[in-house]
Amino acid sequence: MFIASHVGELPKSSGTGVTIGNFDGVHKGHQALIRRTLAGCREQGADCVLVTFWPHPRSIVAPKNTHAPLNSRERRMELLSSLGVERVLELPFTRAMAAYTPEEFVCACLLPLNMRSLTVGHDFSLGRTRAGTVDVLCALGAVYGFSVEQLEAVIEDSAVVSSTLLREMIACGDVRRAARLLGRQYGFRGEVARGRGKGRELGFPTANLLPPGILLPAFGVYATRMRVGERCLRSVTNVGVRPTFGVSEVTVESFLPDSAENLYGRRVLLEFVERLRGERRFESGEALSRQIADDVAQACRILDVEASVV
Repeated sequence: MFIASHVGELPKSSGTGVTIGNFDGVHKGHQALIRRTLAGCREQGADCVLVTFWPHPRSIVAPKNTHAPLNSRERRMELLSSLGVERVLELPFTRAMAAYTPEEFVCACLLPLNMRSLTVGHDFSLGRTRAGTVDVLCALGAVYGFSVEQLEAVIEDSAVVSSTLLREMIACGDVRRAARLLGRQYGFRGEVARGRGKGRELGFPTANLLPPGILLPAFGVYATRMRVGERCLRSVTNVGVRPTFGVSEVTVESFLPDSAENLYGRRVLLEFVERLRGERRFESGEALSRQIADDVAQACRILDVEASVV
């Protein structure tokens, strides 16, 4: 996949089909938009260009109301590539860009792509004060020679799929429903680091992941899968502050019942399948150890059912 931060860095094209957005969650709504854009490009014999931004526009226009992303920058690009996107224009978002009128943005950022068509989502708008509605873009298209197509909302579980709804689900630990909106388990890539060894003392040594810089699910214990290279391992993960031991920093610790492999320094993909319980304080290490054993048994049952369905 070719990633550029300026129009001039992209390979020259005689005509492109463009879609534009933040694509934070790369959820089913985003996937439908990307697939439709790719299909339209095939029909037209055009090159597909996905236009996005870094950092997230909200962090510039409303820094006090910003939120943790649903994917790291690396993971977002990985997911976009898996959908067949080959050209990405990742524009550096600035206050100057936030002040563009819709026409200024189209002329500065889209027309230099030799854009023939623009495909957007159901709630899309761009430019200063979000004045660039689909009607405005269609009028600009009539002047500058490009077509505009707007997709309908994607519905899942009787709700419009959106990054906002996903954040709500993940923040309350409903990772199973979030997976239905994503078309995959919610998760993140991270490096395994050395922890304090508390899990080993309890008889359940853990792989400790460095904080990922994305939205973490609600504190608690989860049935998870850990992908190490080409392998997919059952795992049980605690997200939280380990109140039994009086720890204050947030940790992500995974026990792998089928592997005692040393993973220190390895980058892995952790996927959240189902929340088992909330995090709570235990009166002793022995009581916590008994609960962990129950958690592991429950998680393995869930993961085995998931595997049999797949």
